[in-house]
Amino acid sequence: MSDIKLPEGAPEEVITAAHVREIDLVPFGHSGTISLITLDNAMDHNRPNTFGPQSLAALNAAITVAENSSSVAIAITGKPFIFAAGADLSGLSFLNDRGQAVAIGKLGHDVFRCLGESNKPTFAFINGLALGGGLEVALHCKYRSLATTAFTGLPEVFLGLVPGWGGATILPKLIGPKNAVQVIILNPLNNNTMMKSKEALALGVVDAVFEPADFLENSIKFAASVLNGSKKIERADHTKNENEWREAIAIGEAAVAKKFGGAQIPQAIKALDLIAAARTNTFSAGFDAEDQELANLTMSDPLRASLYAFNLIQKKRKKVEGGPKPALARKVTKVGVVGAGLMASQLALVILRNLKVPVVITDLDQERVDKGLSYIRGELSKLVEKKRMSPESAARLGSLVSGSTDKAIFSDASFVIEAIFEELELKRSLFAELERIVSVECILATNTSSLSVTKMSEGLANPERVIGFHFFNPVAVMPLLEIARTPATDDVTTATAVAIGKELKKTMVIVKDSPAFVVNRLLTRFMGEITDAIDEGTPPDVADAAMKPLGLPMTSLELLGLVGPGVALHVAETLHKNLGDRYRISPTMQAFVKEGVKTFYLKDDKGVLTPNPAALALIKAGNKASTEEEVRIRALKALASEARMMLDEGVVATPGEIDICMLLGCGWPLHLGGILPYLDRTGISLEITGQRFHPAGVASLA
Repeated sequence: MSDIKLPEGAPEEVITAAHVREIDLVPFGHSGTISLITLDNAMDHNRPNTFGPQSLAALNAAITVAENSSSVAIAITGKPFIFAAGADLSGLSFLNDRGQAVAIGKLGHDVFRCLGESNKPTFAFINGLALGGGLEVALHCKYRSLATTAFTGLPEVFLGLVPGWGGATILPKLIGPKNAVQVIILNPLNNNTMMKSKEALALGVVDAVFEPADFLENSIKFAASVLNGSKKIERADHTKNENEWREAIAIGEAAVAKKFGGAQIPQAIKALDLIAAARTNTFSAGFDAEDQELANLTMSDPLRASLYAFNLIQKKRKKVEGGPKPALARKVTKVGVVGAGLMASQLALVILRNLKVPVVITDLDQERVDKGLSYIRGELSKLVEKKRMSPESAARLGSLVSGSTDKAIFSDASFVIEAIFEELELKRSLFAELERIVSVECILATNTSSLSVTKMSEGLANPERVIGFHFFNPVAVMPLLEIARTPATDDVTTATAVAIGKELKKTMVIVKDSPAFVVNRLLTRFMGEITDAIDEGTPPDVADAAMKPLGLPMTSLELLGLVGPGVALHVAETLHKNLGDRYRISPTMQAFVKEGVKTFYLKDDKGVLTPNPAALALIKAGNKASTEEEVRIRALKALASEARMMLDEGVVATPGEIDICMLLGCGWPLHLGGILPYLDRTGISLEITGQRFHPAGVASLA
């Protein structure tokens, strides 16, 4: 059916075959047979079923066979635990012809709509993961069943696309505009949330849910009951209430504005346009509109940027650049956490939940220890209340955590991490004390955000077992873990740290021990440009709005309230001391800390942020005001300069590691494709450093 060839250089398509067999319906209560199409890319068992041009042609041939058979119905299912993960995106970034992009979109529609327009009843038996085009092929069928263990969703907006094979047109008509906005817009914006089976059933995305053990048998039985009339599936007409559609679109627009701070996110805007048009569009008109929007986005930099960032994240989750051989890692049987404050308690909790080994915490007095233990057990109770953990599991984990004011409790620990006050001499003294208590094989880790790990280990008998283990707040949510090696840190220590990070489900970047590592060094540099502009005389609202067009999750002054002026000032002072005057000390930040001002913004009862009068009163501004554009360019130039210095210094091995740190450590928007490709595309890299960070074509059409 298809002679579409992907451009030279694109990865070869892993073809998903479509096998047809006839299933006798008589044992299930109906005469005749059902033609069951099974999707299976058997050539690669580790890869989910996907749809490239050749896979779509194979599916089309299978549908034709089923349509021409004597069966009374057609069904489609997947290989074990996988239905389909949608379009094969591996070749999209190689497209350089819009007509070809339109043809790929149209091909998917032409094949999938054969199921929706068949003369026979069609069923999708969604036996496992169904994402994007995988869910869309099911939506074209008249009826759908879903395994209770399956996850499904339309992640296209998260990836820089729109649901382009029917999803943006069929789903609003099927489940209503508000539910469609939830699935197409809100879920992707909420860290690409997938639907579980209960939610998919409640929203009306599927008609029946069955356990996986006998899923196929029950799905065929469900199909037979629909065919013999004993099971009635009612479909509501969601197109009549125009106000409901307006309200749904408004909900989506508000969510996009909140997520990206007013930045223009083309895929979200276009997806909302397609949802709105679905009320009056015929299926054919809607599918044609999807083809055009999909092609426009495919030929745009935001999509290439999103795909670069998405693929980078997937790659770094699987492999830690520069990591030693995993076999070198030591087994961890007990973990110690020095400190019982909020950060330390979060660390203890995430270690407890994932490693499931005894965890002991210490602090200066029993009251603080008890407060930390109370927090940990309270969080376990919340997980039980939310049905995310069984009472038995919570009780078992609760029994594994204990505390003391005596560090001798660490004597048999395999791994001890400190999360005490950010003061170098305190940490040096602590490590010296711990070395006298723990075994020679116990690893000593620090959660410092800016201090020298090397200096902490000076004077120790075994500095090779000291390592930086820098988490981000909140620990359970933020996926990044910076692992800082000193010149003395050995491979056994590093391998063990990486093994623990994998157990904690973190994405890790191994960094050279240098001031503030990667994320905090870059954040402090560009936030310093914002506060410098304010000190020079730029109105705070102008300076703080400078980075909004990029779509960062919060403004610089909002982030200051989250981090705290004290921490921000401490990091800036550390960097100023170690890296020089480009990290200036803001008199405004000094005044905030001195006067105890914790935040620049206050939140009213409705959640609206307004400037804190106490903060405004402490600003002693000059008379050199800048515009938003001037502040933004200034901050971006500073980032380009600092990133180049970091690479030259060997803080990380590759530009991609800086990108992953900013994507996962500070929420750099996926649609910008990482900080360095963005600086390349805007020409700032070349202007400031004389060279690009990435080769031409990475995350862009250039």
